[in-house]
Amino acid sequence: MIINNMGGSSSSTGLCLLLSLLIHSSIFFFVASQSTTAAVEGTVFINGSSRIGRTNPNFICATLDWWPPEKCDYGTCSWGRASLLNLSFYNFFICSTFPAFSPLKIRLGGTLQDKVIYETQQQACPASFIKSSSEMFGFSQGCLPMSRWDELNSFFRKAGAAVVFGLNALNGRTIASDGSAAGAWNSSNAEALIRYTVKKNFAIFGWELGNELSGSGIGTSVAPDQYASDITNLHDIVRRTYARFGKRMKKPLVLAPGGFYDANWLTQFINKTPKNSLQVVTHHIYNLGPGVDTHLVDKILDPSYLDGGSSPFSGLQGILKTTGSSAVAWVGEAGGAYNSGHNLVTNAFVFSFWYLDQLGMAASYNTKTYCRQSLIGGNYGLLNTTNFVPNPDYYSALLWHRLMGTKVLSTSFSGTKKIRAYAHCSKESQGITLLLINLDSNTTANVRVSTESKFTRMSSGSKANAHAREEYHLTANGNDLHSQTVLLNGKVLAVNNTSGSIPLLEPVQARLSDPITIAPFSIVFAHIANVTVPACK
Repeated sequence: MIINNMGGSSSSTGLCLLLSLLIHSSIFFFVASQSTTAAVEGTVFINGSSRIGRTNPNFICATLDWWPPEKCDYGTCSWGRASLLNLSFYNFFICSTFPAFSPLKIRLGGTLQDKVIYETQQQACPASFIKSSSEMFGFSQGCLPMSRWDELNSFFRKAGAAVVFGLNALNGRTIASDGSAAGAWNSSNAEALIRYTVKKNFAIFGWELGNELSGSGIGTSVAPDQYASDITNLHDIVRRTYARFGKRMKKPLVLAPGGFYDANWLTQFINKTPKNSLQVVTHHIYNLGPGVDTHLVDKILDPSYLDGGSSPFSGLQGILKTTGSSAVAWVGEAGGAYNSGHNLVTNAFVFSFWYLDQLGMAASYNTKTYCRQSLIGGNYGLLNTTNFVPNPDYYSALLWHRLMGTKVLSTSFSGTKKIRAYAHCSKESQGITLLLINLDSNTTANVRVSTESKFTRMSSGSKANAHAREEYHLTANGNDLHSQTVLLNGKVLAVNNTSGSIPLLEPVQARLSDPITIAPFSIVFAHIANVTVPACK
């Protein structure tokens, strides 16, 4: 269409009408092309009178681990060169993934962290992590050279990452006849690392003590009263070191215990830890069982099974409340299926159902940060371990980060048990954002939104369409749940092979008067800009 001065007004109107029709027909075609004859009507109810939880602005977090290439599970060695000791950060895919989150929290740690010593002037580094069946966790002691610590911090500073480092909590202890770890923590080596870090002006977001040594423990365990004493020691070291050498640096958080939820152990630990010594209580999530389990997908697609995942979140919040602790809850590590996950399940599209449901559930129980195992490594990385290309969950995490604000709204769904629904105040924009997950293989859900608030007029200067909402539909390539390629609104998401840049995550527009159409086995983020609820003001 040619627009001239004489007919500019009518021609522009016609062009806008044509674009509107194209937009609405394109979203209809996208959904209809994947749907079947089966359909269900449903309503998502949002109570916006007050928030039920609040997350950190950088809620999304990922982990980097110590596992060497020789780490194998069920005959498969899936870690490659993803270890903190040998991962190369100069791949442009890695360089582009961090800035997209601005910043991305990174937790450095894992099972082998409690076997790592840190190089000092008095203690040189021996060979690290030699495979040995006689050793706890199957490997000998490891060592972090300060040259590698310098390199790691240089990259994280350039990438704008917020680093949480997991310290060796077994140093100085002996293993008793019952398998528990006896004695107090020898903090001298950790203190040397912290002092070196401060003197080098490396920014650390938090220091975490130990990995999976709480409760029954993995490999061994530490009693709650001893752990409380050790945390007090760590807090004193952090306070003293930063007061002396890092007066201009922000004092890091102290985190613990980084283990599995155990109500009795955690209650004793929190009660015996001075309230100012511990800022974050971390716990781990592997509720799908071992990676070798052949029923992982069945569990992921079972609403009742997913519902059971709320127990650690609700239980920990109850303990924090009853003990009067000022500490907050984080998920410090979550890979879903332990022993490195399962190829083409925990690194494929189907895992976004579990991952996003976990994010929504954790946030609704006031969890402040959720660290995914892993950024790279194993069969559950956000990035492919071999070529570093983003797996589907990377894009799921990025959409959450960009769309879901910190304020969590009470949300329920009526119509089918196969729809999972969560809502937050939108991030850095007006309105609310919905996350809707369809676990049904054959049924399309047409969803209406009900709030106690009326739709409001857009504020002046807003770029949002007052009569439309923005939708982001995620589906598997070829409708194959095991695919490692994800589609956004029908288009393949892929990084630029030349620059490594992340693709634009662009929404489609849909009329506010129309229901949100969720195709079978799909995920939808819906941003409704012109609704205002009291909790979001």
